Amino acid sequence: MTTRTATARYQGFGKDGKGQISSQSGVLEATPYSFNTRFGEEKGTNPEELIAAAHAGCFTMALSFALARAGFNEGSLETIAAVKLDSDGEGGFTITRSDLKLTATIPGIAEDQFEALAKGAEANCPVSKLLKAEISLDWTLA
Repeated sequence: MTTRTATARYQGFGKDGKGQISSQSGVLEATPYSFNTRFGEEKGTNPEELIAAAHAGCFTMALSFALARAGFNEGSLETIAAVKLDSDGEGGFTITRSDLKLTATIPGIAEDQFEALAKGAEANCPVSKLLKAEISLDWTLA
């Protein structure tokens, strides 16, 4: 079993608050996030962008491994994930979908075989599964 972590800190509340996200690997190190990085054009990240990056990366890697198992050893894959955040009509928001757009170059593959492998990777990559998973919360009020 592998566990990876990330930490989010937020100072202040609502639109005036400012946060930072750091990841265990150090790729994200006190990366800013706030209302303006989420809904405006301020430099920084946001949860939807991070989910999109995770989904694109996970799906592409899953497909890469599926292609290798099927005997393909050259080519390229590029996936754009677009995560959509919509108003829930009650003053909040809901992530309603993640659209994956894949461009692939795989010499010698038949279209039906590629489609089956791509659909399998989409259904079975861990991030696709997470987006359908149960979530738990453990909290402490200090």
